[in-house]
Amino acid sequence: MNSPSAPASASLPQRLAALAPGALQGIRRGIEKESLRAKPDGSLALTPHPEALGSALTHPHITTDFSESQVELITGVHADVEACLAELKEVHQFTYKTLEAMGDEMLWVSSMPCGLPTDETIPLGRYGSSNVGRAKSVYRMGLGHRYGRRMQTISGIHYNWSLPGVSSEDYFGLIRNFRRHAFLLLYLFGASPAVCSSFVAGRQHELQALNENTMYMPHGTSLRMGRLGYQSDAQASLAVSYNSLDGYGASLQEALTRPYPAYTKVGVKNPGGDYNQLGTSLLQIENEFYGTIRPKRVIFPGERPLHALRERGVEYVEVRLLDLDPFEPIGINAQTMRFIDVFLLHCLLSDSPPDSPEEIAALARNQHRVAARGREPGLLLERGGQEVPLTDWGRELVAQCAPIAAALDAAHGVRLYSEALQAATAALGDPDSLASARVLKAMQQDFDGSFIDYTRARSAQTRAALLAEPFSAAQQARFSAMSAQSVEEQKAIEGADTMPFDIYLTQYLSPGRLGLKPRQAAQKVGPDTASTSVKATAPVH
Repeated sequence: MNSPSAPASASLPQRLAALAPGALQGIRRGIEKESLRAKPDGSLALTPHPEALGSALTHPHITTDFSESQVELITGVHADVEACLAELKEVHQFTYKTLEAMGDEMLWVSSMPCGLPTDETIPLGRYGSSNVGRAKSVYRMGLGHRYGRRMQTISGIHYNWSLPGVSSEDYFGLIRNFRRHAFLLLYLFGASPAVCSSFVAGRQHELQALNENTMYMPHGTSLRMGRLGYQSDAQASLAVSYNSLDGYGASLQEALTRPYPAYTKVGVKNPGGDYNQLGTSLLQIENEFYGTIRPKRVIFPGERPLHALRERGVEYVEVRLLDLDPFEPIGINAQTMRFIDVFLLHCLLSDSPPDSPEEIAALARNQHRVAARGREPGLLLERGGQEVPLTDWGRELVAQCAPIAAALDAAHGVRLYSEALQAATAALGDPDSLASARVLKAMQQDFDGSFIDYTRARSAQTRAALLAEPFSAAQQARFSAMSAQSVEEQKAIEGADTMPFDIYLTQYLSPGRLGLKPRQAAQKVGPDTASTSVKATAPVH
């Protein structure tokens, strides 16, 4: 990042010092958290999205992800870490209260799924009869045809982040460095080393048996981010450039408009005339593209995300590699968030040379290595054509982050950011302290190696703990009113529709809607937001 008052050759501490006064207080963040609804026996709840939670199409804080059984809880945009967590907790409490009133369902606390039915029985998200609602369901039908529904039930946390005055060019520099250094987040915060055997049935894998119903990697950190997780062989052929907004846009444009033979074979509609998928391109829409981090921009109603990026530049980044932390009732804690804030600032303020196809391939290998073997003693990663120990590289990065943590501590009058770095340093020397190791230890010691039994127990404990927390009548009334309002908003959208669905889709998916005007990659963006509550305006997601 080239701060206006810092030369291009400046060091990281110089760039940090050159930030505008108050910039560090200007960090904005928000969270999106996915969780499956599970029954007490650890199997997937097949009930519809609860009516009392409102409309999954229009509710600002409670929606569904791929499946009708996969709740997504969303915070607003926050300047304060604790305020963000407080809101996430409140949304959880309302959700648990609602589930309790219905029966005994609970939120599954692991990123890897609970016991799943046959693939075609996993219910797709439903969003009503409007064109936008139908398109969202067809998109999910397409995901199921392309990747299988089981894979789509993997859940995680998305961390949305922005800093005022950052250009699109600088955000892409951050993204390149994030991809280089993402191994450290996988090591520190991965929490999915095991999975139910049914998830891998019929698939090639390198997992070992922990018991008759559980597969695992002895030194694994995040199966979710490994070869068995949220991956796509088809997208492996997609060479996305992160060197500029124009290059990124061109890469996505091709994937959104180029037919892919296997998907052409599936067809847009089945012989009965029902939709199989939105289209036959490598990507149906922008959100189908997998990645550990995405450049984002809040969109206008009906606008394509790529058009928004090209027209108005990058507004925030979405970090997508965080597992649910089963030891935290709401899946993440303040120390993790503060470490990520420091880490993202390090990515932004450090030199970020252009990436290359060779480096991108090496980073993918590093990701798979850490996901499967991150706690293995002496594990080596690729860096600049050499192999270096993960722990050495990790310690280098944490040491480089120290002045950033100190500056954040000074800006907020705390020591909490430096303490987050100290915890990371300790974890690099003590892999047994990591969530991924603690999960396996508890599974083996107390549950005979059963992933389902362990996660079922943790999920029940989490449910009981959150239900025991105070939740006032005023809070209940506010969320109930929000749910009721969202239902009315969905009805209004449905009542306003006049266009036949086929025509709506043709227009929405038209290449002309992707925004083809060349943009200045370094265009400045608005000063203050990483908006996370974008679901209601996103036409198809």
